[in-house]
Amino acid sequence: MSDIPACPQCGMENTYPDGDNYICPDCGHEWPQVAARTEDAEMVVRDVNGNVLNTGDTVVVIKDLKVKGSSIPLKQGTVIRNIRLVDGDPEHIEGHSDKIKGLVLKVCFLKKA
Repeated sequence: MSDIPACPQCGMENTYPDGDNYICPDCGHEWPQVAARTEDAEMVVRDVNGNVLNTGDTVVVIKDLKVKGSSIPLKQGTVIRNIRLVDGDPEHIEGHSDKIKGLVLKVCFLKKA
């Protein structure tokens, strides 16, 4: 059995390496070999400054954000306590502010407190 992964877009196993990428001739999708190797590694979530975030940490919002489904914006400097990491997604965290519950926020707008 080959160690070349199946195409993540169409699922076909007719893929081949080309330089630093894998290529699927069936759908034309290309993806880096590095990403395919690191998917099995443990997910690391980092804030805007590069600090590692863990479940239970406290973060601060670095700019005003509009919140979908709410008329209350999330202001710069708002503290989000006791965050939870989203499984399989290093770009988002879940948390609550004092006024808005059930937030899902992108880590590019957060810094560790």
